[in-house]
Order: sequence, then structure tokens, then C-alpha cells
Amino acid sequence: MTPPLPDGYTLLPTAPSVEDYLHLRERAGLSPKTPEQARAAIPGSWAACHVHHQVSGQDGGRAVGMGRVLGDGGWYFHIVDIAVLPEHQRRGLGDAVLSALVDEVHRRAPAGAYVNLLADPPGRRLYARHGFQDTAPGSIGMALRLP
Repeated sequence: MTPPLPDGYTLLPTAPSVEDYLHLRERAGLSPKTPEQARAAIPGSWAACHVHHQVSGQDGGRAVGMGRVLGDGGWYFHIVDIAVLPEHQRRGLGDAVLSALVDEVHRRAPAGAYVNLLADPPGRRLYARHGFQDTAPGSIGMALRLP
């Protein structure tokens, strides 16, 4: 169940805009991506959400957190792009994003779904709190980065 957010924050069940996606990745310390990559990645999401911050008495607002799920809809789901702007961290936003994504897998995926992610050091405690466990030595993450 998704925890409540502090006043001024709203969790939206959509991906952020391309511009916000690129900004969140860069500011949160994820590897930077190009607009072309973002335009292709966002609609390829099986599920996504983002956190919008609205300051009382001001127009606009902005995306301050996000996350996505890639999946085949059957059994395999990969959580990616969990990011919260540094000045908005430690307010439960990452917990809310991750909870919303896992809740969506529970709601829409068939029984027996496999949910995984790659955990960089800053996110490991967050993921462990949500029940994610290290898969090593039984399996390890591997990657191929194309030039």
C-alpha cells in the first residue's frame, strides 16, 4: 500500500514529461540520457508514476520524483528509474514511488510474477525495506553497454 505523501506532494500514475525525466535522472545522480532515448523509453514503460510538488500560493509546480516498470505483462517485471531530487529526499517520496509501482504489479500481473531491479548503493536500504533481496550468489546482474 502506497504511504501518504507530505503536504504539497502528489503521486501521479503517469511518467513525467521528457524534460522532467531527463532533469530527474541527472539531478538524482542517474546516468544522463538523451532526449531521443527518453522519448523512446517513456512510452515503453509497462507502468510509471511520478511525484509532483506544488508550493502553496505559487503557480506551476514540478516533478520531483519518478519510477517506471518495464515488463512483458506475464511474469517478468523490472523496476527502473527510481529517482528523487536531492532537496526532496528523506520525505518518503522514494517509498511512495516504489510502493505504487509494486502495488501496480500486484494489481495487474498474473500470480507468480518475478519483479527485479538493479540496486545501486544509495537505494539498497529502500529496496530492502520493500522486501527486495540480494540474488547473489545464485544469480548476478550482468550488462552489455553498446557504444
